[in-house]
Amino acid sequence: MKSEIKKVPVGCPHDCGGSCLLIAHVEDGVVKRITTDESLPDAPGVAQLRACLKGRAYRQRLYHPDRLKYPLKRAGERGSGKFERISWDEALDTVAENMLAIREKHGATAILNMSHSGTMLCAYHGKGCIYRLLNMFGGQTMLHSIVSNEGGVFAALQTYGAVFTTSEREDLLNSKMIIIWGWNPTDSVWGTNTSYYLALAREKGARIVAVDPRYTDSAATFAQQWIPIRPGADTAMLIAMAYVIIEENLYDKKFLDRYTIGFDKFREYVMGQEDDVPKTPQWASEITGVPAGTIVELARAYATTKPAALSVGHGPGRTNHGEQFHRAAMTLCAMTGNVGRSGGDTGIAIFGYPIQMKVMNFPAGGSPENASVHFNKWADAIIEGRAGGYPSDIKMVYSVAGNTVNQLGNVRKADRALKTLEFMVAHDHFLTATARYADIVFPATTHFERSDVMTPWCFGHYIIYSDKAIEPYGECRNDIDICADLAKRLGIAGYNDTSEEEWLKYLTSAAEIADWDEFKQRGFLKYELDKPHIAFREQIEDIENSPFSTPSGKIEIYSQSIADMQKPDVPPIPKYVAPQKAETPDPQFPLNLITGHSKKSCNSMFYNLPWVHEAEKQEIWINSVDAGARGIKNGDMVKVTSGVGATILPARVTERIIPGTVNIDQGMQFQLNAEGIDTVGCANAVCPDVHTSVDVTPYNSTRVQVEKMA
Repeated sequence: MKSEIKKVPVGCPHDCGGSCLLIAHVEDGVVKRITTDESLPDAPGVAQLRACLKGRAYRQRLYHPDRLKYPLKRAGERGSGKFERISWDEALDTVAENMLAIREKHGATAILNMSHSGTMLCAYHGKGCIYRLLNMFGGQTMLHSIVSNEGGVFAALQTYGAVFTTSEREDLLNSKMIIIWGWNPTDSVWGTNTSYYLALAREKGARIVAVDPRYTDSAATFAQQWIPIRPGADTAMLIAMAYVIIEENLYDKKFLDRYTIGFDKFREYVMGQEDDVPKTPQWASEITGVPAGTIVELARAYATTKPAALSVGHGPGRTNHGEQFHRAAMTLCAMTGNVGRSGGDTGIAIFGYPIQMKVMNFPAGGSPENASVHFNKWADAIIEGRAGGYPSDIKMVYSVAGNTVNQLGNVRKADRALKTLEFMVAHDHFLTATARYADIVFPATTHFERSDVMTPWCFGHYIIYSDKAIEPYGECRNDIDICADLAKRLGIAGYNDTSEEEWLKYLTSAAEIADWDEFKQRGFLKYELDKPHIAFREQIEDIENSPFSTPSGKIEIYSQSIADMQKPDVPPIPKYVAPQKAETPDPQFPLNLITGHSKKSCNSMFYNLPWVHEAEKQEIWINSVDAGARGIKNGDMVKVTSGVGATILPARVTERIIPGTVNIDQGMQFQLNAEGIDTVGCANAVCPDVHTSVDVTPYNSTRVQVEKMA
């Protein structure tokens, strides 16, 4: 008799920009295949929550031969990847004993919490469990800043006073022109239905222009025009577009007068009254490599096409002075009256419709003893400690749901720092680049092996119930249960006295779920809005009663708050800040590296799945001009070197990237050889561990050399 196949709705909670619905087809307790949302919309504008290749390939991840099945104890040099199997009791006892000893000798902040975004959208399971445990243990040293978009966050808070800056993706259908600037949603998702709505917008007649150093799949799929630009020069082009719009009197004076402050100061800078340098298209062309005529044409089209969406990605902001790119884009949106208007945009995408805040309850927590260091300075904090000006002497690292060691710059220094620790713990599904350094590795469940609720990463008005589809793989346990068992051994009472289902009902108690059982069975609840969410619509419709959350209550093109910071490299109006002496390219490293997000991975996840490798290989994109000068042919193995390290990978010689620039997709798990050279194309083997004065991580300002391997 054939076994019954049960369809179980499961969310996909990873840090890719989407929050999609997966359907696990389960037979005899095994996931046989995975499909996605095939339902009809519940309400107008609510599209299917359809998953990408990575989500649909998840079965290969669940049952991968390298998946961790039981607790491991280090059996070789830290980082060697040599482990032996141990029991859960031995693993938990070992961790608890070391935590207690380290706290007794060095204090609780000697423990660095290096957990990250592996299960970012899970409301209950994930890294929050270890934050709670360490807070109850007496404190911790945490990591601060946002590696992905700190420049955008800074710019949005200073300009708009908020981070919920993005309209519903459905509103792209109301745009007559869409500029996708440094934005590649075909690969990086950026909202479950973004590509769907871009396709519909193009079919509806919207003109779509892509500005990017690469001819990305998004540019190839959606754009009628690709404008190649040098990395780090985006701000100059935006400011030159502002010059054209001002010079030809195409800006919206009424909008600027009513909703903004500081435009006069910005205009003086743009027109050259401040420094005798008019920011003309010719001026920008020398910086950007974009022909002056192309800048003029784009500026005119953007200013005269109503409404138009200037939709930007995070990549141009991950540069030195990257916050200026975002501030300039926001200013252009205001100059054209596109902020708060249907079919327009804000020039910055951080968070969209704040459904999370409306339907989810997140309990507050923390410890007054906590310390923090910048994400990109964690290795220095371990190596130098208080003697180097850091807030604690770190002796232990705890990592849950993250691969921070791999995803931040200068992995050679990371290797050196971790080898100085007294103890390290990791919860994971695989022996990641981070887990390889742990003394104890706990095998964690995936979201297929536990239940949770999820909201959209940024965009959309829905909530997903991710049901438990199968029993835990091997001896895997969920992160909360692991921490609860540790809490008992640490003498912590009341860590988690509530069942999973009670927690999920509490977390969604504001969501107005009429029938909990139906919600679980269906897997989602889609909300119908009276009208699509438009960022800052309320402010534009009634500025007197709904001001912006800035000190002035308006869009701040000039920011007194920034002026008060007295940072010479961060002007109070958007400016192109030319590279300073310390940033001037060393002739030894003549090429600019950018580190794209690709369809083959979500940060460092999915890199080991066969279906994903079939779709896209790990290669360095290099223009034929640069390749020819180095004797490099397509498929040749090359060595990429910077001031901090080197990596080896195949070359992809292509006209889809501009001369002088190369791309290595981020996410490959580094493997250092005896010489300290990465051998698998890990971008962070060559990216430095630095940050700017406003905490931007400028990976896309990295300079490298590329040479053919002998």
